[in-house]
Amino acid sequence: MTPRLDDLAQRLLDAALRAGADAADALVVSGESISVQLHNDQLDSATRSEGIDIGLRVLVGRRQACVSASDIGAGTVAALAERAVAMAREAPEDPWAGLAEPAELARGWDLAALEIDDPADPPAPERLEALAREAAGAALGREGIAQVEAGAAWGRHRLHLAATNGFSGGYARSRADLYCTAIAGSGTGMERDHAAESRTHRADLPAPEEVGRRAADRALAMLGARKPPSGAFPVLYDERVAAGLIGHLLAAINGTAVARGATWLKDALGQRVLPAGVDLIEDPERPRGLASRPFDGEGLPGWRRAFVRDGVLAVWVLDLATGRQLRLPSTGNAMRGTGAPPAPGVGNLILAAEGSPREKLLAEMGTGLVVTSLIGSTINPTTGAYSRGASGFWVERGEIVRPVHECTIAGNLRDMLRSLRPADDARPSRSRIVPSLLVEGLTIAGD
Repeated sequence: MTPRLDDLAQRLLDAALRAGADAADALVVSGESISVQLHNDQLDSATRSEGIDIGLRVLVGRRQACVSASDIGAGTVAALAERAVAMAREAPEDPWAGLAEPAELARGWDLAALEIDDPADPPAPERLEALAREAAGAALGREGIAQVEAGAAWGRHRLHLAATNGFSGGYARSRADLYCTAIAGSGTGMERDHAAESRTHRADLPAPEEVGRRAADRALAMLGARKPPSGAFPVLYDERVAAGLIGHLLAAINGTAVARGATWLKDALGQRVLPAGVDLIEDPERPRGLASRPFDGEGLPGWRRAFVRDGVLAVWVLDLATGRQLRLPSTGNAMRGTGAPPAPGVGNLILAAEGSPREKLLAEMGTGLVVTSLIGSTINPTTGAYSRGASGFWVERGEIVRPVHECTIAGNLRDMLRSLRPADDARPSRSRIVPSLLVEGLTIAGD
């Protein structure tokens, strides 16, 4: 019989203190998942998994060590704690390491309001297979589609975090996924594209036929793609990939990079990093959000906050250690797994602005590139120099005229982000709600 997660976390803490730790925290994660994948109309794979992982962080003075295991036997727990303490005693001192003060800890959260655990029973594998078949069938039904891969998955994980500072809390999160990849054309003229959807509640997924048709339409639209012309042109990052551009901003304001001075925004606090009128907001309490949470990886509460307000950088993304190093309070953004100490990270995100219709942005860009897919990445973290492979559609006189591929787009992130113009097509179901973004003056290397 598997013990309760809170009991197991407490066993880990007790073992750490017996082994000589001054302080410790323990993370226990259990999970179950089911997935089905089809190739065309044939079942390719079906998997089911269950497991439990335990992680222990111990502190001996200002020295810390982390260990993890997937065996929860009493002997393993004791050995794990002894090993962690021995490792910590040999580790270099970290003046910023340490648990939260009791007054900083989250208390009284409302899991029901978050709605991140679907109360429905786990789906039968046959039901997931049926969803995948409906998506695959819709894609194969489009003339010109040669092959498809489709799949459906469901999972639920439960976690419990406890620490010797008195914190103890846990929650469960579910997730349902549906995807389809379609291949159009033949020989060297083949093109592929996909569509995918994820929700915390399975009932919120769109119809599988919609996912399959969208994947097919995207693949068919890329047939006949060729390289675009080279030069300086505006680029519209499609909503599918726009969150990645904002991800580069998040990496630059992450407390770990800031504390090391290894970011092109190291001196930008209080300065403009996005256009006026644009806010970048994290909301860890969004109902049914894919990254919603009642507390962070150190037991601190999360709250809705603007990292960028009216275009101006308002705060770094911090956990306790980076906050201490920068002499600032944590922003409640500690993320962690069982095998490593906490580090700053961002969950649910919203780029909030008064956006324009996508068609208006296309008309105003005149001639340029709509990017729907990005590959590779060369980002200089200290200068913001940016270069990525891209494919998408070429625009002339405000109208999409042909698909393009095998090109590179380059610029500087500081200039790109401060000049961007948002559309109004963000999807509220995503963890990062970011619309299409028009960026001026990028260099395109094509023909």
